[in-house]
Amino acid sequence: MVIIDEITRQFIRSHYNEDVRSLALQSQRYKGVNMPVALTQIAGWRKAVEKIPSWSKIEDIVYPVHLSLEQCSSENTARFKAGIIESIISENGDESLTDLTGGFGIDCAFLAPLFQRVTYVERQQELCEIAAYNFPLLGLDKIQVIHEDGCRYLREMPPVNWIFIDPARRDKQGGKVFAIADCEPNVVELESLLLEKAEHVMVKLSPMLDLSQAINELKGVEAAYVISVGNECKELLLILGHNPLPAEQVVVHCVNLSTKRTGVSEPPSYASLHCTNRTTKAKSIICHIPADDLGQTANTDKNFSFTREQESNAICEYTAKPDGYLYEPNASILKAGAFRSIAMAFQLKKLHSNSHLYVSNKPIDGFPGRRFHISGVSSPNKKELSGLLGGIKKANLSIRNFPSTTAELGKKLNVKDGGDIYLFATTLADERKVMIRCKKC
Repeated sequence: MVIIDEITRQFIRSHYNEDVRSLALQSQRYKGVNMPVALTQIAGWRKAVEKIPSWSKIEDIVYPVHLSLEQCSSENTARFKAGIIESIISENGDESLTDLTGGFGIDCAFLAPLFQRVTYVERQQELCEIAAYNFPLLGLDKIQVIHEDGCRYLREMPPVNWIFIDPARRDKQGGKVFAIADCEPNVVELESLLLEKAEHVMVKLSPMLDLSQAINELKGVEAAYVISVGNECKELLLILGHNPLPAEQVVVHCVNLSTKRTGVSEPPSYASLHCTNRTTKAKSIICHIPADDLGQTANTDKNFSFTREQESNAICEYTAKPDGYLYEPNASILKAGAFRSIAMAFQLKKLHSNSHLYVSNKPIDGFPGRRFHISGVSSPNKKELSGLLGGIKKANLSIRNFPSTTAELGKKLNVKDGGDIYLFATTLADERKVMIRCKKC
């Protein structure tokens, strides 16, 4: 890690809110400032304001290069992972955690207050140095930082209660991969050793990966989570342990976390270094986990839980008459594939097996997604469409199992994006193509 001299540090403190590109063009004006380091830190802080707001409040936190910040967990998802583990650990408390893929240290930092002994392992020396510098600023002096390849460390490490692992989702050529066995490290190959070394393993995966395939390939899965933030799917999580379930009976928890965050508009200071202590063992904890973001998975307007067995056995009624109220499940449910079980759970009718839109005559409360009131339905016929649109110039267009794109449809209808009217282009159970006009309710 490059040591930040005092002149550069003062420059960073004075220019937190300025555009890094403009600063780069003016670099000759600032003699004695290590401009590459300063720009990295300013850009890192601006990213942290959105992604890790509690860290952005703490002065002198060192940020890594852009790629490491892009790849790290957000504060929302890191807090949620801490909530999951806290709901699982024994009443006596699990004492030890090892993070085998430490990275920038976000997940390790938010999990650490739950344990007495924490080990952060990372093969990139720069990230290790940054973590070793940042953790004490966050009140996390007990974390041991080890510069080592996670797989090599795993073979020699002592047993622990929990292991956290976040395999890279790109191959050696930099291409994206979609199977867990293609990630680095290969958790499928390491599974038996992971469970030999730990009572539980939390595996973080890309939302691009095939969740069902991962559950099939791993033999120790106890639970699965599909996590969205603001209805954008961000992570898949698998909990491995010594009491696994058959793949068809693994409960998949579909979670949609709020995008709410602590507002940060000012540069950092030394205020708010510690927040509420959630455990009797943890002497300090940097972030309080909101009750509505804990590992709670009751079927509510944020969460939905199901098994593949329930999905296979779910009785789903289809309809070609969309009227009343329209429902669109949140991104986590769509990613998890709970297409039939969500209909059965909320007594909804599905428009088509591949459309994933649902209707009811009366409004259903608590649906985990968006609800709309239908005001009209039309075929793609130009004359009928004209009557449906009624001269509107703005609408929110969505394509669901329909042979077009939103851009093409917007151009055809001469409608710009926006407003409070929603238009769903979709296919009904009788294979008719239709446009549904509605408003949120």
